[in-house]
Amino acid sequence: MATAETSLDPSDPSGPFESGQTSAGRASEHIESFSYDDDISRKFAVATIVWGLIATIAGLVVALLLVLPKAFVGLEWLTFGRLRPLHTNAAIFAFAGNGIFAAIYYSTQRLCKARMWSDVLSRLHFWGWQLIIVAAAVTLPLGITQSREYAELEWPIDLAIAVVWLGFFGVNFFMTLIKRRERHLYVALWFYIATIVTVTVLHVFNNLVVPIAAFKSYSVYAGVQDAFMQWWYGHNAVAFFLTTPFLGLMYYFLPKAANRPVFSYKLSILHFWSLVFIYIWAGPHHLHYTALPEWASSLGMLFSVMLWMPSWGGMINGLLTLRGAWQKVAVDPVLKFFVVGVTFYGMSTFEGPMLSVKSVNALSHYTDWTIAHVHSGALGWNGMMTFGMLYWLAPRLFQTKLWSVKAATLHFWISTIGILMYIVPIYIAGLTQGLMWRAMDETGQLVYPDFVETISSIAPMWWLRVVGGALFVAGVVLMVVNYFMTWLSRPSTYEVPVYQAPRLAKQADYREPAEVSEAIKDAPMLEAAKKLDTWSRMGWHRRWERLPVRFTILVTLAVVIASLFEIIPTFLIRSNVPTIATVQPYTPLELAGRDIFVSEGCYNCHSQMIRPMVAETKRYGEYSKPGEFVYDHPFQWGSRRIGPDLAREGGKQSNLWHWLHLEDPQSVNEASVMPSYVHLLDTAIDFEKISDRVWAAHMLGAEYDEELTNAPEIARKQAELVAADIVSQGGPIKRGELMTYDTQAVALIAYLQRIGTDIFATPEADDSAETDGPAPGEVPEDVDAIPEVAAGQADPQSDATG
Repeated sequence: MATAETSLDPSDPSGPFESGQTSAGRASEHIESFSYDDDISRKFAVATIVWGLIATIAGLVVALLLVLPKAFVGLEWLTFGRLRPLHTNAAIFAFAGNGIFAAIYYSTQRLCKARMWSDVLSRLHFWGWQLIIVAAAVTLPLGITQSREYAELEWPIDLAIAVVWLGFFGVNFFMTLIKRRERHLYVALWFYIATIVTVTVLHVFNNLVVPIAAFKSYSVYAGVQDAFMQWWYGHNAVAFFLTTPFLGLMYYFLPKAANRPVFSYKLSILHFWSLVFIYIWAGPHHLHYTALPEWASSLGMLFSVMLWMPSWGGMINGLLTLRGAWQKVAVDPVLKFFVVGVTFYGMSTFEGPMLSVKSVNALSHYTDWTIAHVHSGALGWNGMMTFGMLYWLAPRLFQTKLWSVKAATLHFWISTIGILMYIVPIYIAGLTQGLMWRAMDETGQLVYPDFVETISSIAPMWWLRVVGGALFVAGVVLMVVNYFMTWLSRPSTYEVPVYQAPRLAKQADYREPAEVSEAIKDAPMLEAAKKLDTWSRMGWHRRWERLPVRFTILVTLAVVIASLFEIIPTFLIRSNVPTIATVQPYTPLELAGRDIFVSEGCYNCHSQMIRPMVAETKRYGEYSKPGEFVYDHPFQWGSRRIGPDLAREGGKQSNLWHWLHLEDPQSVNEASVMPSYVHLLDTAIDFEKISDRVWAAHMLGAEYDEELTNAPEIARKQAELVAADIVSQGGPIKRGELMTYDTQAVALIAYLQRIGTDIFATPEADDSAETDGPAPGEVPEDVDAIPEVAAGQADPQSDATG
């Protein structure tokens, strides 16, 4: 029988090392016996590896689709727009998520000297999470999506996430803290608390929707507010799902692997609270130069820049923990993974604040630079830390030696080279895109007016990324083999050690001694200076570490108050979204077409946001206004331009051009990387279901009248007009047995022809209309085409959406 005595006294923050010492304030003569539930950690570890392989293979396929756009013609569930969300969700929630849970379940039990509060909740958490991932893997390729980055899953799955995350995982974790046998909460637990609390807040408030069907809903937010909420969520999902739990992992597993204490307890306090207070404010920097109010994006930039120093404090704390153990790094693959992982954390947390600066963001936004930045963090920080943890856990979970240390070392080198071969070409591609898009000659004209020129120029970089991604996948395959062979050598029955430790004594109001340091006790100095010295020795924080409920409340208050300071002004100040008199709700057919646009994941390649920059207005037309998006549930501003912006797409091309472009983009422009959407030409519209969409839009503020009672007939009439125009220009009357006016393609074309045209319509007399656009009926000089389309007027060789 073992004695579970772990010294975690933060005054000597040695990390989770076994010792004969007991923590202060744990006096109790009642000795309890217990064992740890390592089976749940084994389950999550294996799931991490399996989903990691699936996520990386999906990523490789997505990368290939950019250079081989015709690879899966006719298979609509394998298009880029549908597979990219599958890849990101698998990487974040399946691979990283399961890795987080493996780490938390293993470390929390040992840091608390207590088995998880409920084995049943642990199993419900595990199987519930895997079912959520499977549901995502099924629905996303089927086009069932909210089309909001990192929050694509529809409302039934979102409800399941809330139940599993908070009801199973959260309750189990916090009850374990309450029933713990170790007085102090070690630093890793602080980061776990922040993760659970903040992800709950983010998930609930970002996913408020109006359901209209079993797997279809509209966000309650629209346009500017929806964009703000999405990037409040999106940025902080990275912060509190891909950063804080991995920092907790770092603070536990890195000292264990190096057999060294954490470098600085005080630095860990500064690191933690700085991230909790600052991170939540930084989301709006993703929306620089958009229709979001400038004060909001500027505030996001300010707090993003402030994040640099505390983030590097965490990196330094991690790397200096290895002081005196660098010779071990040379031979231990686990430490190799950890060192590279922490280094990538430092790189990402420097680059992130840099990209938040407006002048830098003006160049980088919508380019592949962002993709390189994201993968630097996801592969370098999350991936390498997860691999290191899994290799450290393998012999302990399976109670046998790791099958091959050499294979683990080979995995490290393959992954490191693969990451570099992936991100370096994409950094180059991103810079190339940004510079080409804004390049103008001495006469003030665009040097590269055809968008597809940028695609052709970076295609070689995309091929190099495929090579780097293939190397990373090969490393994961090597790990799968290593783990499987280690599992085969496990004992027939796992040993379950029984530990003993005293029950934690209840102390209503424990306080650390507030004595002045002997060095300055009798020194001739101000009393305030002596109090500052006492405060700097962190006794007040050690008291917080003994009070998990109070600690959790403080974290919650920090997150909620910061969020409200941003959200409330954005929603309540009317001037943030000035009214435009000519902006009207979508017609029933256009609403159906917009849903198809959402379902196909078009936001993954196209933005709908023209920034107020000369090069952009020259290329696309009048810059976007906040009032244009009041009926957009959800917003479709996008974050990447593989194809051109569509904010002023309405009227640029004929209906026939769009029909041909959906059928075979390369027949319109051979350099296009857009996949074929021929299935939209062969799939019928369900006109009867349009009524549900119209009623939902009406509930959310769209002013409908006749549309509420006669939506299907109104939609049919508009579809017939669009189809008649296609036929008059030489298009088909029908495809097979399906008439052209019955196809989903016609609905999508109707939506595309509507985008961005309302501000050019003749407004009714209304002083509230924005006046910084063109005069009524006037087309600004930098708009590429008049919104109204004349049959046959568009250039069939111009690739506006490729």
